[in-house]
Amino acid sequence: MSRLLAYLDEAVASLWRNRMRSFLTMLGMIIGSASIITVFGISRATTSGIASTFGSFGTFPVVVQADPTQDYPAIAQIHYHDVRAVARALQGITPWVIPEWNRTYEVTFGNVRDYPSVIAASGFHDDGLSMQQGRKLSQQDVDSAAHVCVITADLGAEFFHGGNALGSYLRINGGRYRVVGVYANIKGSFLNSLVGSSTVAIPYTTFHRDVDPSPPDYILIYAPYETEATAAKIAIATLQRIHGPDAKYLTQNTADLLRAFENVLNIVGIGLAAIGGVALVVAGIGIMNIMLVSVTERTHEIGIRKAVGASRGDIALQFLMESLVLAVLGGGTGMGIGLLATIGGASLLSKELGQMIVPYVLIVAVALSFSGLVGILFGTYPALRAAQLDPIEALRA
Repeated sequence: MSRLLAYLDEAVASLWRNRMRSFLTMLGMIIGSASIITVFGISRATTSGIASTFGSFGTFPVVVQADPTQDYPAIAQIHYHDVRAVARALQGITPWVIPEWNRTYEVTFGNVRDYPSVIAASGFHDDGLSMQQGRKLSQQDVDSAAHVCVITADLGAEFFHGGNALGSYLRINGGRYRVVGVYANIKGSFLNSLVGSSTVAIPYTTFHRDVDPSPPDYILIYAPYETEATAAKIAIATLQRIHGPDAKYLTQNTADLLRAFENVLNIVGIGLAAIGGVALVVAGIGIMNIMLVSVTERTHEIGIRKAVGASRGDIALQFLMESLVLAVLGGGTGMGIGLLATIGGASLLSKELGQMIVPYVLIVAVALSFSGLVGILFGTYPALRAAQLDPIEALRA
């Protein structure tokens, strides 16, 4: 260890004697490392923010709907009573089989009017969404087909100006519905507008009985992840038993879509980081070039070292240590700049995408590993060239 420290001390002293040249050489490492860390850090933070926000929605359902491309889509039309048949077939797997409609209706309160999405909801809640006021819909609301509703925060602000909405009645498609809850805003304005803005939820039994008696658009099945494929197969088999073998149905696993989306973000982040890695290769070539120059300048010194007993390994290790110090110092400085840029970028994006987690430990590990690797790879050839110099020829230089 003391021997390595001695080599390190000599390497730092040698680089300090040519500090301007050393700094210019490190500049490539600084730029390359900073760009990679920034892209990698922001992409990972963005992925974590989106995953965390979508995770707050709890279990994602399997969606079953009639295939609109089949020759006679009417024969596969899902009816309200089909939901009960599917639910009976899925007993033991999940009790949560829910009909869903995709509708927009006029909703009024006094003189205020809007046209939000009105969704049919159930008493199943395993999400982490918080309430600004009141409560979520309960199974009792569903069983009794109660005229109650839960609204999102933007509708609460629009209809009630941020005041108490509980107990007030909204008129939805002509019917009166008592507000029992107001959801809090989803963290991140982009995701809030994407999945949680301007929505009114009422019990699906009430929706079918009093709002829209038409057949549902699709069926939502909330099943444990490991049983989702089985649940989808059983649901399709049940529907085909009711409507005939020619009826065709599509299934969509929203959890898989989310995972695919996260994978795309990770791939994009890795791709951009790889592009930034070109700068590290250029920086490595710069380190190799300057170390070759250093070998040429110090040929006489190498000859003296060999003359007093230094081995080839000693000479190679000395120059390799200088290359490594150049790379690690440049990479470490770039890592600091990249971390600052990542923290700033994550802070700005968190306003749109919600709470983000910056992987500090991973960033530091990646930065130092790449810097060390560049120093070793591009410093090996100059070090070997210095080690192989003939001591007599070197002394004559």
